[in-house]
Parts: sequence; structure tokens; C-alpha cells
Amino acid sequence: MSRAKDSITVEEENQIMDALDVWLLKEVAPHVREFEHEDIYPTEIVQQMKEMGLFSLMYTPEHGGLGFSASSYTKVITRLSETWMSLAGVINTHMMLGQLIQRFGTEEQQERFLPRLARAELHGALCLTEPDAGTDLQGIKTHARREGDNYVLNGSKMWVTNGVHGSLYAILTKTDLDASPAHKGMTMFLAEKDKGFNVDGKLKKLGYRGVESAALSFDDFKLNADRLLGGIEGHGLQHAMGGLELGRINVAARAVGVAKAAMDDAVRYAQERTTFGKPICEHQSIQIKLADMATNVEASRLLVEQAASKYDKGERCDMEAGMAKLFASEAALENATEAMRVHGGYGYSKEFNVERYYRDAPLMCIGEGTNELQRLLIAKQLVKRSPI
Repeated sequence: MSRAKDSITVEEENQIMDALDVWLLKEVAPHVREFEHEDIYPTEIVQQMKEMGLFSLMYTPEHGGLGFSASSYTKVITRLSETWMSLAGVINTHMMLGQLIQRFGTEEQQERFLPRLARAELHGALCLTEPDAGTDLQGIKTHARREGDNYVLNGSKMWVTNGVHGSLYAILTKTDLDASPAHKGMTMFLAEKDKGFNVDGKLKKLGYRGVESAALSFDDFKLNADRLLGGIEGHGLQHAMGGLELGRINVAARAVGVAKAAMDDAVRYAQERTTFGKPICEHQSIQIKLADMATNVEASRLLVEQAASKYDKGERCDMEAGMAKLFASEAALENATEAMRVHGGYGYSKEFNVERYYRDAPLMCIGEGTNELQRLLIAKQLVKRSPI
């Protein structure tokens, strides 16, 4: 069954992308270096993103959204990331939360939350990772015990994008600590801030700056039973994995943007910089770097398109999303490194954007499941899909 179909025409999509380009050039690019270096949350830029409808991209028109498919959505994410990758992260968890509710939420949950999310009245966040559980989500310790019509949550979460500025959180917990296998006792809840919900601080990072990655904790945090996603216990890991399909496609699209930005800067600089009486783009060693960078960008883009297309068709795409995330993130890291080498000493300077790409790129190799995990998932799916 098809999961998403564009509610906009190709012409309308092009108009949106053109308007996005103008906005990025005028309103974002001049401020990125200041916000990023000082790790300042871009409040005014985020507000403009809401007014432009960027927070409603994949929400259905019936809920007040623009009805973008994943294929169209990834183009926006890539374009944002070419200018400042952090902005794509602000949207990512908001969109993932919406997809979780659209796919798994009860009718009452959909009616209560989706219109407010589509209008950006609520700002979504996803709480999965913990201090001792990241890749191994079945190892989480946050738990929820039933007390009458309520659940009481205790535990902590780490690396929560939108953790400070968010207002609706999907929290993965254990409702049965003795379940075997462990995933049968895992449950997802939808929560708004209230007594017992604590924002413990913003984590300091190498890159992906400006946007917060927060630590949260829950001390006897009480939620009504109607906040249990889907209304049934024991499906939390399934919900999380469903959300991570889109999350990994998003990370891959971000990586394409960073890889392309690094390539564009390298190509531009290689034509401006001269050594031995000619532009360095005429030196064979530089030409080889530029060729590899361009190939990385195009191959990554095609892998993202393939994964997004399968997602839109409602087909299982964990292998394709994993491939896109794995290849594109490694390509972004390679392109950022090679762009720094093309720039020479200037690439190491904060006066150029290359050093930011170099700091941002590693996140995509780690976020939404490490690349080591992606290789395992790809291999398992490859064998499963190729029986003898």
C-alpha cells in the first residue's frame, strides 16, 4: 500500500525549491558562521521555517500539511544541508514523530496531535538513546509502570534533538522489565512537558551546532494511558524502527547536502587558487580529488532517491535506507576531508566553511544507527531476500 503521494505538482515543487534557495541565500547563509561557532539556537530562522511551512512538509493536507512525499522531502533536506546541516536536524525529528503518529497512532491521537504538529504549534522530538543504550535499543532502562489509568515514567534519555525547544516527545520505554525477548516489553509514549519531565542540559558537540542535543530525565513523570502510542503495550521497538526508516533517509539526504557543499567549495577554490603559474584545478592530483567528490555526490543522491521511492510505495526499505545512509555519510566525510586538502591551510581556518563540513560530517556516520550497524542490517536483509 502506498504510504505517501505528493499533493503538489512538479511545477509547485520547483517553485517551493526556488523560494527556499532565495531564503537560504538571504536569511540563512549570512548568519550561519556566527550561530554555528557560538552554538546559538537560531530562533528567528526556525520561526521563519515554520512560517514557510517547512515543518508541515510530510503531514497530510487533511491535517493541515503540504503532503510531500519522502522523495520530495529529501530534496528540501539536501538543499537545507548544503547551507547549514543543523537546520535539517530541527525538521527531522519533528517529521519522524508525525510519521509515527500517522502510521501507528490511535484515531484520537491522530486527531489530537497531527493538526497541531502540521501547524508547528507543537515541536516534535524523539527520545530513544540513553547513556548506556544507543545502537542496542533493547538495552534501555527507562521504564513505565501502570498505576490505574496512568503510567509513571522513570529514567533518562540522551542526544535528544529538539530536547530543549520541543513540546511533544515520543519516549521509548520498557513496560515489562522481565519480557523475553526484551523488545516484547517495550512501549512508546507521547508526552508533553509536565511535572517530573526534566531537561537536564544541552550537550556540547564537535559539530551539528546551533541546534540542541539535550539530556532528559524522568522522575515519577505521570502520563495518562491514552498517551500510549497505538494504545497497546509491547510495540515500542517496532514503532522506533518504523520511524528510523525515515530518519536514516533524512540523514542520508543531509549527507548528500554536506558532500555537495564540500565539493562546490572545492571546485570554486580550485579555480581561484593558483600554483606554479596556473589554477590548481589544472593539476592532475586536484582533478582526481574533484572527480571522486562529484561521483560521491551523484551516487549518494541516487541511493537516497531509491530509498525514498520505496518508502513512498509503502515497501520495506530498511536495507535501502541503510545503504543510502551508509554510503552517503561516508561520502560526506570523504568529501569534507578532501575539500580541506584542496583548500590547504585555508581549509583549516574558521574563515572558510570547509572546517564546518569537516566537523559536521562524522555525525551522519553515527546518528540514526552507526555505519557498523548499517552494514550488519544490510547483510542480514541481503541474505534474507536472496534465499537458495
